[in-house]
Amino acid sequence: MARGGRAGADLARLSAMRADIASIFDAAGAARVELETLQPADVMLDLYGEDIRARAYLVQDPVAGEQFLRPDFTVPVARLHMEQGLSPARYYYDGLVWRRQEPDVDRPTEYLQAGIELIGGADPAAEEAEVFNLIRSALGDLVDRVITGDLGVIFAAIDALSVSEVRKAALRRHVWRPKRFHALIERFANPIEPNPSRTALLSQSSVERRKVIADAGKFVGLRGEGEILERLDILDADAAEPPLSASDRAMIEAVLAVSGPSNEALAELRRICPRSMAPALGRMERRLDALAAKGIEASDLSFDATFGRSIEYYDGFVFEFRAADPALPPLGGGGRYDKLTAKLGGGAGSTAVGGVVRPEAMNAAETGA
Repeated sequence: MARGGRAGADLARLSAMRADIASIFDAAGAARVELETLQPADVMLDLYGEDIRARAYLVQDPVAGEQFLRPDFTVPVARLHMEQGLSPARYYYDGLVWRRQEPDVDRPTEYLQAGIELIGGADPAAEEAEVFNLIRSALGDLVDRVITGDLGVIFAAIDALSVSEVRKAALRRHVWRPKRFHALIERFANPIEPNPSRTALLSQSSVERRKVIADAGKFVGLRGEGEILERLDILDADAAEPPLSASDRAMIEAVLAVSGPSNEALAELRRICPRSMAPALGRMERRLDALAAKGIEASDLSFDATFGRSIEYYDGFVFEFRAADPALPPLGGGGRYDKLTAKLGGGAGSTAVGGVVRPEAMNAAETGA
């Protein structure tokens, strides 16, 4: 958004653009929804983790407590759907979102976002292709480059590793933090010798550990004796676990290195991935077939296995549309987020895929302003 707001011809162009976008989503059978500007902090923190505090605006409400200015629409839409227990539905929206930026970054902290969400559908591949095509249609000829990825492939690669469930859970938790993820791979493959005090602690019996905890005095923080002992048991098991094998490490690094046209990427993944990953690759193949049915050939669609690892609630297909001007933010994008609905629904989730466009970035790409 231009500093100070919107006015005159700029506002008129944006209004017309937003009306055109809304008509595309409306024609797809989506119902318009309006979401609360303030979102409960406990929900957002549970979904995003503490990292959200650095990216969103926090306000204090005398009754509701901590609230965030909504940083996007996907989570509020999914929350609305799951809380109301609705049947399969389609939603579209148009409004402001707020994101904090680094002091030296010249990006807006408030901007418009319009999008569509399909929740509870029965044909994931067809719905992914449909959402992709709707966002592409809304952007028109402003798109210069498209990139896609599939976080489901990364999760399947983690599941295929011959390591404990504790280690797999740690890797899943850090898929969206690539540096931490790769540090874990390195640690699991080449464990360092623990310091003597840690070795001594882990060699103690349960009785000895309880005595150490008792002798330490009053508890500080929220963890009790049971949680501390449970954590020590986990550390025990981790210390006894053999290193990640060279073949497992090579496999997951090879998966993350895959990039290129989607048809070639799929062929390469089939070549390097273990048989247990066949379901994930099957989902990718069905999606490419569904896109082809809409005239979008896999050979024309760029794939990068690492793409999408900055958006914490996506867990499957992800995509992004970019303008020719590299200084502009992405024009639009989206992806699949089934696990998010499960978290919001207390374990009872739904299939879910959506996408957004940024009208102000579209306006800048169109006018060169």
